[in-house]
Amino acid sequence: MSETLTQFGISFQSKIIASLLSTKKFIQTISDILNPSMFDSDSNKWLVNCIKDYYYEYKKQPTLEVIKYKIEEIDNAVLKSGVIDKLREVWKNIEATDLEFVQSETLDFCKNQTLKGAILESVDLLENKDYDGIKSIIDEAMKAGTTRDLGHDYIVSLETRLAESARVTVKTPWDVVNDIMDGGLGAGELGVIVAPAGIGKSWTLQAIGASALKEGKTIVHYTLELNENYVGLRYDSIFTGVTTSNIKYYKEDVESKISKLPGKLLIKYFPTKGASVQTLSSHLKQIEISGEKPDMVIVDYADILMPTGNFREKRHAIGGIYEDLRGLAGEVEVPIWTASQANRSALEEEIIGADKVAEDYSKVMTADFVMSMSRKVEDKIANTGRFHIIKNRFGIDGVTYPSTINTNIGQVQIYEGSSQFGKEAQSKMDNKEEFLRKELANKYKDMENKIEGFE
Repeated sequence: MSETLTQFGISFQSKIIASLLSTKKFIQTISDILNPSMFDSDSNKWLVNCIKDYYYEYKKQPTLEVIKYKIEEIDNAVLKSGVIDKLREVWKNIEATDLEFVQSETLDFCKNQTLKGAILESVDLLENKDYDGIKSIIDEAMKAGTTRDLGHDYIVSLETRLAESARVTVKTPWDVVNDIMDGGLGAGELGVIVAPAGIGKSWTLQAIGASALKEGKTIVHYTLELNENYVGLRYDSIFTGVTTSNIKYYKEDVESKISKLPGKLLIKYFPTKGASVQTLSSHLKQIEISGEKPDMVIVDYADILMPTGNFREKRHAIGGIYEDLRGLAGEVEVPIWTASQANRSALEEEIIGADKVAEDYSKVMTADFVMSMSRKVEDKIANTGRFHIIKNRFGIDGVTYPSTINTNIGQVQIYEGSSQFGKEAQSKMDNKEEFLRKELANKYKDMENKIEGFE
């Protein structure tokens, strides 16, 4: 018993409170079970009660600012001082590496503390030989930790199920893609853009981010190659139509455009192979604690994240990264978009299928939606390309859509093949030789005019 009590001591209890503040899934599952009376100090009891009350009212954890505000309302000076000291200790534990272990052991903590309280309560009953009362108290204590949420009752929950949307989605910029995705990418889901290097994966991810920003969403954009400032310049280009090299000459235009955006964008750089999915998880927890709740996360791109664990083969390590990323989407309850490399042979393909996904096919198995983009040299000149739906958990797949892609200003458009713009893009790709001749002729005329003007 003494070992158990030590295990669930001051440090353990502090980390439970840190977990309540940092992990939404944890507070969702444990809030009905965890009672402030289970904690040893008055300061811990106060903090747990404060967090639970706020969560029940607002369905989210309180920020540090909220807790500080609540502390100011404490009349007892001794308690106030103790709570402040305890909060400092808790905050240091937000980034503790053993929080997952603490969370897994919290149910046993609840049982232990309840049983301990029951034993103490039974002392008086024992003196009075109230054995039935003792049995009742002990029996109730042994039930501690039994969750009230046993799952979704299929029959009983019919009205709720039909009244509420099963998926809360964030739209992409393209109506045709939203249609086949049943509204866009949903909370807890993973979407992947597959393409060879230099085709426009990053621009496509940013087009998705820019569209969500226009819709009033909060986006967290992780960049693992380009620095934060340059990614910001690319977003400037998308909103203004001005190239990144010239954007500095259009400061007023940029300010005018982005000041009207209803959403919020946080761009965070981590060096290549310098961050794991766990790193992203910790950062997202910090954001949520600060009072922000992202609606969507972009990771550019998952292949260059650092794997967690030891893998003999690179492809298994990559597969593990995508599994972790899909798990993170479920943990934070937001859609996550990322990109993946296609292998070298894909450069020569008009349509990139699942067999061209680099390293590990399990990427496709793990993701909810996978879309490839292909552009040959002539497509780059014509600003055209093809998007192919490799996997779609929400509707049809195996279809290909024509597109226009201008990587100078980040304009990415995907069309229904039967639409006017779709037909025009498809015509350029079908008649690429004729189009290239016209383009070269036009460039030659422009050069002649410039030479004549110079003379």
